[in-house]
Amino acid sequence: MSKKLVLIDGNSIAYRAFFALPLLNNDKGVHTNAVYGFTTMLQKILEDEKPSHILVAFDAGKTTFRHKTFTEYKGGRQKTPPELSEQFPYIRELLDAYGIKRYEKENYEADDIIGTLSLQAESDGFEVKVYSGDKDLTQLSSKDTTVCITRKGITDIEVYTPQHIKEKWEITPDRIIDMKGLMGDSSDNIPGVPGVGEKTAIKLLKEFDSLEKLLESIDKVSGKKLKEKLEENKDQAIMSKELATILREAPIEVTVEELNYEGWDEVKLKEVYRDLGFNSLLEKMGESVQEEPQELDDISFEVVETITDEHLTSESSLYIEMLEENYHLGEVIGMSLHNENGTIFFTLETALKSEAFKKWAEDGSKSKNVYNSKETVVALKRQGIDIKGIGFDLLLASYIINPSESSEDFASIAKGHGQPSIESDEAVYGKGAKQKVPATEVLSEHLARKAFILQDLKETCIKELEENDLYELYMELELPLALILAEMEFTGVKVDQDRLMTMKEELALRLEELEKNIHELAGEDFNINSPKQLGVILFEKLGLPVVKKTKTGYSTSADVLEKLQSKHEIIDHILHYRQLGKLQSTYLEGLLKVVHKDSSKIHTRFNQALTQTGRLSSTDPNLQNIPIRLEEGRKIRQAFIPSEKGWVMFAADYSQIELRVLAHIAGDEKLVEAFRNDMDIHTKTAMDVFGVEKEEVTSNMRRHAKAVNFGIVYGISDYGLSQSLDITRKEAGEFIKKYLESFPGVKEYMDDIVQDAKQKGYVTTLMNRRRYLPEITSRNFNLRSFAERTAMNTPIQGSAADIIKKAMIDMAARLKEEKLQTRMLLQVHDELIFEAPEDEIETLKKIVPEVMENAMELEVPLKVDYSYGQTWYDAK
Repeated sequence: MSKKLVLIDGNSIAYRAFFALPLLNNDKGVHTNAVYGFTTMLQKILEDEKPSHILVAFDAGKTTFRHKTFTEYKGGRQKTPPELSEQFPYIRELLDAYGIKRYEKENYEADDIIGTLSLQAESDGFEVKVYSGDKDLTQLSSKDTTVCITRKGITDIEVYTPQHIKEKWEITPDRIIDMKGLMGDSSDNIPGVPGVGEKTAIKLLKEFDSLEKLLESIDKVSGKKLKEKLEENKDQAIMSKELATILREAPIEVTVEELNYEGWDEVKLKEVYRDLGFNSLLEKMGESVQEEPQELDDISFEVVETITDEHLTSESSLYIEMLEENYHLGEVIGMSLHNENGTIFFTLETALKSEAFKKWAEDGSKSKNVYNSKETVVALKRQGIDIKGIGFDLLLASYIINPSESSEDFASIAKGHGQPSIESDEAVYGKGAKQKVPATEVLSEHLARKAFILQDLKETCIKELEENDLYELYMELELPLALILAEMEFTGVKVDQDRLMTMKEELALRLEELEKNIHELAGEDFNINSPKQLGVILFEKLGLPVVKKTKTGYSTSADVLEKLQSKHEIIDHILHYRQLGKLQSTYLEGLLKVVHKDSSKIHTRFNQALTQTGRLSSTDPNLQNIPIRLEEGRKIRQAFIPSEKGWVMFAADYSQIELRVLAHIAGDEKLVEAFRNDMDIHTKTAMDVFGVEKEEVTSNMRRHAKAVNFGIVYGISDYGLSQSLDITRKEAGEFIKKYLESFPGVKEYMDDIVQDAKQKGYVTTLMNRRRYLPEITSRNFNLRSFAERTAMNTPIQGSAADIIKKAMIDMAARLKEEKLQTRMLLQVHDELIFEAPEDEIETLKKIVPEVMENAMELEVPLKVDYSYGQTWYDAK
């Protein structure tokens, strides 16, 4: 086997991956874009190179031996974004799973490790490949060493051989350091000779061969100014060359022989992928996320065709099974019930023909333990049974105990609470196209086991809830809310399908018009949806500057087009065309697909046990994601209408609830005062941060203030703020600093909450919801920093979520108390949407703000705005 050593510049490739991909998160909230990009790059390298030996080198710290020569070395570099820093431990973990050695050396850079090992390898007869995003490493190029430099993104690579360097710069690889000595390097803050650029440096080296020979022969240089610059900056040029020179004899403790590559550890790698949420990579490895079948204890149960009173007691565990994830559409494939009299399995048909079962289900004095109360209520309500008396919901209880634990199915929750005696649903039913209902003996045992385990898990979970002061949150907030959400989901929201079809047709005409305009501006017809054809038009025909290239040609991604907006009027038309195209396919066509054929309504599902902050989300469809930036997007809400004649839509939403919660928790005097005096909080922030009077606040100042106000709530970094405002990180950092100086209570809260989290290991909301932060005391700076930001923002976001949930419970009770026909239909972010008879509107105008504003007492007033109209759009 041929000997090939691959050396990878870990920091450089991670940086490239981070900035090449949008910010991605896994289900724990950890950013993963750099790790994902790094993994993709690593897989490609392994596939293309098939190395016998491999190493990933990292920088060990910010200072190196070069700083002794020049203290300002790399001084102009911006601080690593925390969103990237937190990913390095995962990259190291990934490399360990891949079986790839990694190395770093205090006081030295990754370049020096790579330089030293490549020289060793060359003398040992290896072929060497170096991968980096840093052109400094091109100086290592030789007949045995090829340097591959990533250009745009992580897949576009320029290969540097001595021949390529000669063609590109007309010098040999060993003269690259002389070139750097003359021209300097702004990215590393290497000064070079002022006024000497790449062209001049190459011209001088072609004439004088080396920097030293040039400095000995300055009198032979043509051009008076250039002579003066070289004479004045001799020492600086020599120092710059030294700084740019990669050390090839660094005192490292690793040898080429130790870097042999024997392949990855499949078990470890799958674990890492699973933890990071890289499902597509898991699938490529043929992973079905299924554990080996386990030996289960025997369980005694009976398959019954008739349900009698003897089967039903005052407390029972009821389990209903559907294969379809959307329980508004799925069929019940079986049911089971367990209590002190034993365990039974029965079909839906058996349940429906049993008067005893229906009577028991609708009797609120009979306590029922279920897995998912929303699904149970909806499944039975669809069959005309109005179940009451649900006293325990396993899914909710488990979620409240630890929201960071993923609850994939019943078995994963059971195992999480020390009850492993059940197979996963995937093992029983299969997955995807292979999913099917098994034989009755298999199905009946699986469901009987679930009902049996429910009782055991109830006792375990209730005990944990009580021990952690979470029982009240569960009993008073989440469980009652689940039943309200089930009612809302079952009721659904009426959709005007004709209006959606009309919008679709209108949008099609608008898209045609835009297409015509784009073709006219381009001077020819082409497929706007083809990135390849669009790239040719923009960058070859119209001659616009190329921003980014991909493997297949020019990049025409949204961020690229946004940078070109001022260059040609065609760009605005293309961006608008794409936005409308997405509205057409994702929202108009998407909504039409999910309108229920019988009710002409949309029955979204609210995810109550998903987010770590306690926020609700919705699926099938996601009604919290209807775009509102474009007027065409906002108009989609015109299709949401009341389900009864003479009724209207009524919408009420909290004004700046998270900022009000921040003011309450932080107790900052200025923030509290601003809200108590009903001031515009963004204007107030701009006044304090910019030091101006109210009249002097410009719209841009207010925009910046708004971004930092909401950014603080979400634990934004200088990098994150710079991206959202399109300003430099330095400006963003200065803005955050001024904000915290202006609102010292907020700064104090942030410091205190982090210390509190370090002592307890978790943070809580105002209603005692917990979020555990095991990394808050980590020795690893990056993991700790992420946990600290989470500690700061979770109490704010989580408390806001708790308040609106409490408002929904209070609102449902008040509607009942007032004997109103009004129905609560949707919760979208901080907004509640109702449908109501017109003659109840005056009552709603009074009671809705009253209930919502008094859901929780804060140091600042909660404020609710409301409106109503013939459609949801009119009620905004």
